[in-house]
This record gives sequence, C-alpha cells and structure tokens, in this order.
Amino acid sequence: MAAAGGSSSPSIVEYLGGDDGYRCGYCKSDTGNLSHGMWAHSLTVQDYQDLIDRGWRRSGKYIYKPIMNRTCCPQYTIRCRALQFQPSKSHKKVLKKMLKFLMKGEIPVVDSEVEPMDSHTKDTDGCSFFLKDEPGSCQAELKPLNPDHLEKVESGEGEITVKKADSEHIELSHGKVNANSGEPLESAKVSPAVPKPGKGADLSKPPCRKAKELRKEHKLQKTLQNQTQNPSLQTEAQVLLGQRSKAKTNQPKSIEDFIFASLPTEPVHQLEVRLVPVSLEDPQFKSSFTQSAALFAKYQMAIHKDSPFECNEYQFTRFLCESPLEAENLPNGPDCGYGSFHQQYWFDGKIIAVGVIDILPKSVSSVYLYYDPDYSSLSLGVYSALREIAFTRQLHEKASDLCYYYMGFYIHSCPKMRYKEAAGSRTLSLLMTEYIVESTVGYMLTEAKGPVQTI
Repeated sequence: MAAAGGSSSPSIVEYLGGDDGYRCGYCKSDTGNLSHGMWAHSLTVQDYQDLIDRGWRRSGKYIYKPIMNRTCCPQYTIRCRALQFQPSKSHKKVLKKMLKFLMKGEIPVVDSEVEPMDSHTKDTDGCSFFLKDEPGSCQAELKPLNPDHLEKVESGEGEITVKKADSEHIELSHGKVNANSGEPLESAKVSPAVPKPGKGADLSKPPCRKAKELRKEHKLQKTLQNQTQNPSLQTEAQVLLGQRSKAKTNQPKSIEDFIFASLPTEPVHQLEVRLVPVSLEDPQFKSSFTQSAALFAKYQMAIHKDSPFECNEYQFTRFLCESPLEAENLPNGPDCGYGSFHQQYWFDGKIIAVGVIDILPKSVSSVYLYYDPDYSSLSLGVYSALREIAFTRQLHEKASDLCYYYMGFYIHSCPKMRYKEAAGSRTLSLLMTEYIVESTVGYMLTEAKGPVQTI
C-alpha cells in the first residue's frame, strides 16, 4: 500500500484473507464469523483514516473488516459528529455525578440504567481481547450474523425492530429508508398503548409539569389579575415576565460547561487527564507503564473474568501498546501530533482509567477503555466517551478537518454493547459497509447521497 498524503514512509501491510470462517465470540457460532484481515507492519495515519472510514478497525497491529453480508454478527462502526453533539439528560447526569464526587467526595450508587459494568468493551474478536497472531501463527476469532436476523433494540421511545435483509438494505419499523434507492419505506403505525391501572401516564390528561413552574405561573396570573386594582404590582409582573422570557432564551449547557466547570479552591478530590504517546521512549508512558498494566489486569479479571495469563504485561503490550501507526507532526495539525495515545485519568495521584485512542487527520478513534472497578459507580465508560468528544472538539480548533469521533463497533445482539447506545445513540452515526447511517432518536434515517452514501 502506497503512503497517502505524500508521506515519506509507506504503509506496509500483509493481507491475510477472509474466506475462512472463525468462531464468533458473540453468538458462539463455530465458523460463522467472517472478515477480511491484514497485518499492519507500519501504517500512516492517513491510510488508517481511509480504512476506518470504510469500516476497517484495528486490534493492536491486526486490522480487519467484517464481511457484512456473510458474517453472523454484523459489526457497525459508530461515528459521532463531535461538533454537532449535544449531551442528553443522562449524559449530563453522569457529568454532574463526577463534579459532585470531586467537590464533595460523595460516592454515588451504581446506576444500572446509565451504564453497565462493562465500559468501552472489546470490539475485537468476539468480546475477547486476544489479537490475531502475526503472519505464520494461528489466527484467533472475529465474528458474524445471519442475513435474515431480526434484532430488537431498546430506545427511549420504545422497541425498534430492525430487519437485516442484506448488507445494503435495512428496514426499521420506527424509521424509514431503503438503503439501495434512498426512497422512503412505509413506516409502521404505532398507536399509543393504554396504560394498565396504576402504571404509566394517563394519556387523557395533560403531561405533568414541575411544581416550581406551576407556582411561578400561578403567581404571575394572580399578579396580572390584581394589577388593575393596584398599579404598584405592575412592575413586579413585568419583572416576572422578563424572567420567564430570559429563561426561554437560555442556551443548553455543553459538555465543556460541565467538564471545565470551576471547582472549589480545595476540592475533596483531584482529577487530571494526561495525554501520553504510546511509546516506551516517552518518559511519562515509561514511568506509568507498570501501574497502567496492573490496572488493565485488574479490570480484565474483574469485568471480563480473564485469567492472570490472559491479561499479563505481554498481552497488555500486544493489545494496547503496540500500534502500526506512524507518529506524525504537521504544521496544520494538532500540537500533540497524530498517532496512538493513552489518555490517563489520574485521581488523587493514581491512575483510575485509561482511554486508548488514535488521533487521525479527520477523527479521534476510541480503541479501548479500562478502569478501576472500584470506581464503576462513576460511569467511567460514558464519562470518558464524553471527555473524548470534548477532546475532539478541542483538536478541531487547530486541525479544522478533525471533527469526527469513532466509538468502535456496535453489535445489536451483544448485551455488552448496550452501553454504547446509552452513551450517545441519539447523535451517533453507523457506518455499514459503504453506508454511513445517521442515528437519531429511534435510529431514524434520512436521505442518501454521495458515492460512499451518507444516509
């Protein structure tokens, strides 16, 4: 593969084929997992950007792409438009929870609805972090899904049935699109269900409103009724009206408003996020290697039930420290440069989480996250994803083309992937084979355009 963008060093890859099926770590099929794979000896960031835009993904130095119309469990690449991202109520809840913990030291109760114990769970090799071996060694597993498989995805608006007919045609009962033609399909009619006695909202009554809002409105009405009798009350009524109009024009808070909020002079806890290049020649990476590897082993054994052999320093190095990406520093690029990095979360002087990311010319790609299970109540999987979206925006200020955030693969049939839906499905997009599918509430789809068709 020739190097893109005029780079002096070319990308060197070795294609390993994709005709043989492997065991799927999701549905446990023995031979249903099919994907194209290649071993990357070295890879420029621009070449990997081109690959990741086409549905490829790396695990260490092994790069693979599921054969979507043949594999048993299709893997959809999740891509977020970071500049347009707006945090949802649940996102803000996670950010506020961290702020409260830093300021007051209160440990929150685990909220199973926000995020399961598994955070940025493995996209690779069917929920197992073992890599494909170098050429000449036996290969590990990847994964697949049935073409006519019916999948159900839960969302805030109910249940969505997704029928996968082939790699270029999907049907949603909650949305409408034909990926082949871009023409709308007939959407299913959903009639509101009548709630059982004592359960759910009464649809015959208006929606509930906050008591504080009702009190303000009642006070305003009362003041307006009495102002003709007592002119002195007119000023108070005008003040109340001004406050209401001002409240309506308030802009919603962004991620940065929560992440970079001012803390007390002496907060109970200190949190520092450090960006460290993945290189044993870097002093920070070298000095924190042992602590980081120990945290990885603790996470793997507690969350994924791995044996000590499966998460020792050798496996940690192969999986999260070896990268084929060649570091690049360009005049119009970010100050940190392009390449592979560890984003370390230092809490009161120790590492409690590490986000492994690739910084590419047009995107930040989240490779993996591991964290201390003792802090699982802080929803570190969702929190780190929001921090990485904010980081993508920060990099965009220097590198104008860098505006996407990749969250890895999403598999409908894998329960471990449900946190990714909670972490941002309303503003994420799904890259399926040659199709980029914009995802909003209920995975509603819009128009098709372009050779790599954006829907």
